[in-house]
Amino acid sequence: MPALFHLAFPVHDLTAAKQFYIDGLGCVLGRESSTAVTFGLAGHQLVAHLSTDPIIPQKGVYPRHFGLVLTLEEEWQALPDRAKTKGLTFYQQPRQRFAGTRIEHHTFFLQDPSRNLLEFKYYRHESAIFGERDVSAVGDSE
Repeated sequence: MPALFHLAFPVHDLTAAKQFYIDGLGCVLGRESSTAVTFGLAGHQLVAHLSTDPIIPQKGVYPRHFGLVLTLEEEWQALPDRAKTKGLTFYQQPRQRFAGTRIEHHTFFLQDPSRNLLEFKYYRHESAIFGERDVSAVGDSE
């Protein structure tokens, strides 16, 4: 079995998190307790931990967010379509970055009920995922 990515993050309401991640995004439900719930997202493990501390929203998408890089454009397009159908909150609408370059990609951001930000991308050229080191642009801040 290949290595799987694991991410733990805070939420203020486990029921709302389950609704967003399972009903909204289509994650698989894993183990759960009174303080945490495990989700499967594209074969990777997410764990939402109930936090009694205030979850302070970021001012913009940086420095923290998480998500998926899809390798098929059709799979990427299915996600914003599903998010719209399910009434999920878009933090940033689907758009294209760096059009006409080797790092051209489609992206959008969702915000979960605890204000965690998730980004979903599709790169036109697979080499941009880890390559294209001669290009210095990363995200919108460059």
